[in-house]
Amino acid sequence: MTDPLVEAAPAAELVAALAAEGQTVSTAESLTAGLVSATIAGVPGASAVLRGGLVVYATDLKHDLAGVSAELLRTRGPVAAGTAEALAVGARSRCGSDWGIGVTGVAGPDTQDGHPVGTVFLGLSGPRHTEVMRLRLSGDRWTIRLTATTIAVRELLRCVQG
Repeated sequence: MTDPLVEAAPAAELVAALAAEGQTVSTAESLTAGLVSATIAGVPGASAVLRGGLVVYATDLKHDLAGVSAELLRTRGPVAAGTAEALAVGARSRCGSDWGIGVTGVAGPDTQDGHPVGTVFLGLSGPRHTEVMRLRLSGDRWTIRLTATTIAVRELLRCVQG
């Protein structure tokens, strides 16, 4: 049986691109709860590039494990562009990787802190830059989480390829 997560995203291409550059990746995931790491890990040879991942579903763990500042979490909240950026930077620094992916958002069924269902912030931090994007996704919880995972893998591939 093939890995359905790997089939949904360009994970094999990402692993190959990272390996070709001699680079590594790690994640700090809230909304996706480890799906990004699991997707990358589903590719044979991923151990050469995947350093690890932090599942920081609870707000306090975003601070305790990923190093997101308590002030940022208090003023902006767990679902914010700055939080996604800090998650990506935290994943990178805490796991000692070249690239970090941070994902936070609202999968539903209810809004969170005024953010509608489908609001996702994706942070990518690498050797040359850090960027954040806001996504507006639709569908049920699984669809939102899977789509966010697919976009995270695709966007990191774009960054690695330059």
